[in-house]
Amino acid sequence: MDDLCGVSCIADGPDAWFAEAVLDHGGRLEVVVPAEEYRAGLPESHHATHDALLAQATEVHHTGERESTSRAHMRGSEILVGLVDRLIAVWDGQPARGYGGTADVVAYARSAGVPVEVVWPDGATRD
Repeated sequence: MDDLCGVSCIADGPDAWFAEAVLDHGGRLEVVVPAEEYRAGLPESHHATHDALLAQATEVHHTGERESTSRAHMRGSEILVGLVDRLIAVWDGQPARGYGGTADVVAYARSAGVPVEVVWPDGATRD
């Protein structure tokens, strides 16, 4: 499937699951790294998965930010939105808990004219 390309920040959870699904289906993976210190802020249990996905990326995009802050995460999401034809958001429809959350990313994508598909499985709950 040469035309399948997924773009992800490869955080733990849906971001990494999406990236793995793209690769499992023969697609290309592009990774957006929100900050130099991004990996350090992820759960240690996710580091091996993060590193394996990053190693398989065909392209890696950087924000230029050093600290892994909400601003850096939103900047990473803005870059991601600029690279995609469609945004798939795993989102419960609730407001963001802080700047750069899923609600902010969905709003940004919509304002940029990028189609958004929201996925929220029946019975799922937010941590």
